[in-house]
Amino acid sequence: MLRLDGETALVTGGGSGLGRAMALGLARAGAVVAVAGRRKGPLEEVSDEVVRSGGRALAVPADLTDSSDVARAAARVESELGAVSVLVNNAGLVRDQGGTAIWDVTDDAWRGGIAGILDPAFYCSRAVARGMCERGRGKIVNVSSGLGLRGTRDNYMYACAKGAVIQLTRSLAVSLGRWGVTANCIAPGFFPTEATDASPMALPPAEFIPVGRTGRVDELAPLVVWLASSASDYMTGEIFVIDGGGLAGGYAPTGWRPSSSSRG
Repeated sequence: MLRLDGETALVTGGGSGLGRAMALGLARAGAVVAVAGRRKGPLEEVSDEVVRSGGRALAVPADLTDSSDVARAAARVESELGAVSVLVNNAGLVRDQGGTAIWDVTDDAWRGGIAGILDPAFYCSRAVARGMCERGRGKIVNVSSGLGLRGTRDNYMYACAKGAVIQLTRSLAVSLGRWGVTANCIAPGFFPTEATDASPMALPPAEFIPVGRTGRVDELAPLVVWLASSASDYMTGEIFVIDGGGLAGGYAPTGWRPSSSSRG
C-alpha cells in the first residue's frame, strides 16, 4: 500500500531542502516526479538524480505566485508525465519576515508575505483539483509549519500565512472528499536547510526540543509517501506535526520557555 507505482507527483519548491527530500522519497516509492519552483538549476539537479536512479522526472521552472504560470506548469506536467495524482504544496517565498513590530510592517510587506506562502498552495491546488475529482482520486499534501499553530514574537506574515495553509487544507478536505480526493497538512518543526540558514527567524533550538536535536530532511519523506499512498485513504483534513516533540513541550518553535527566575 505504500508503493506509488503509476502515480504522477508534483512537488513545488522541490529543488532544495524539504522539497528535494520529499521529491526523492516519492521517486524511491515508485512515483513519476515533477519538481517545480523558481530556480531552474536545483530543479534539474533533483530531476537528474531521480533519472540516474532509474526513475522518471521533470524539472518545471515556474513562478508559483503567478496563477497563469502555475496553469502552464500543470499543463506541461500532464502533457509530459501524465495527470497529477499527488500534489505536494511545499513552495513558499519567505523574505524579511519576523522580528518586526506590527507598526513597522508595511502594506507591501504584509501583502507580499501572505501571498508568497499562501498563493502557490492555492493556485497549484486549483490547477489540479478538477482533474483529480473527475478521475475520482487524488492526494494533496500541504506543508505548513509549527508557527502555523501558534504565535511567536513580532512575527505576523509567516505565522498567519502558514496558519492559512492549514485552513486551506481543511477546506480542500471538506470540499473534495466526496470525489475521492484527500488533503492533509504537514507542520514541520526546525529542519536546518539553506533556507533556514538565510532566514532571520532561524534559531539554535536543540535545547528547546524534547528529543534533543533538530530534524533531518530525510525524516519527512516517509510521512509524505504515506500521505500520498493508498494506506492513508481514510485520512483527510488532518495536521501532522513532525518536530521532535517541540510543540508538545511548549517551547519550540518560539524559542521562549518558562523560567523560574522570570515573570514574563
